[in-house]
Amino acid sequence: MRPQSGSEAKTLLDHERAELPFLVYRDDEDALRIQVLTDEPTVLTLGRDPTCNVALTWDGSASRTHAILERIGRAWTILDDGISTNGTFVNAVRVTTRRRLADRDTLSLGATVLEFRSPREGSGGKTQLEQPVIATPVTPMQRKVLLALCRPLLTGSGGFGAPASNAEIAAELVLSTDAIKTHMRALFERFGVGDLAQNQKRARVAELAIRSGLVSERDLEPN
Repeated sequence: MRPQSGSEAKTLLDHERAELPFLVYRDDEDALRIQVLTDEPTVLTLGRDPTCNVALTWDGSASRTHAILERIGRAWTILDDGISTNGTFVNAVRVTTRRRLADRDTLSLGATVLEFRSPREGSGGKTQLEQPVIATPVTPMQRKVLLALCRPLLTGSGGFGAPASNAEIAAELVLSTDAIKTHMRALFERFGVGDLAQNQKRARVAELAIRSGLVSERDLEPN
């Protein structure tokens, strides 16, 4: 999550130096909020109800109890096995079982976007995960399509954690919707998601593009 002022940047840096995992997000007044995850409690609730450990009281799209964070060993996990109405998303993929969180994972609950930070992982303590492999390089135009697809996720404006639609991509790139569909079909093949259900392919491509570093927040910065 990008800081908007020097004081916010210092606050985030101080928490990174403390090396404790934490959640960072913005409330309805765009104020930065941080929830440090300590050894106790090991289970935290997230939701609209003010009694939740992470209370998103302003978010009418969040369920009263929306999801559960739980520390198992030294790892933090998130669980939403149907307790929320609108679903919980990690890096644009809907959570249906328990999922282990990694440094800089983006959580979408209702209309609120939270980022999980685990400084020790980011500084080298994280188990190295296999990177997604793209069978062949994408073309310059396909990369533009990928950036437009991922833009709502990279900017934290994606609401329910959904990547951009074909119509939104077409508007941004000033192309026809049919042209975008053609590019998306090629990207589905390149990322090897052809076996997924149609409504899952776009989210998976967006997740893999971000995880592989093919697109990132830096790509949104003015030249």
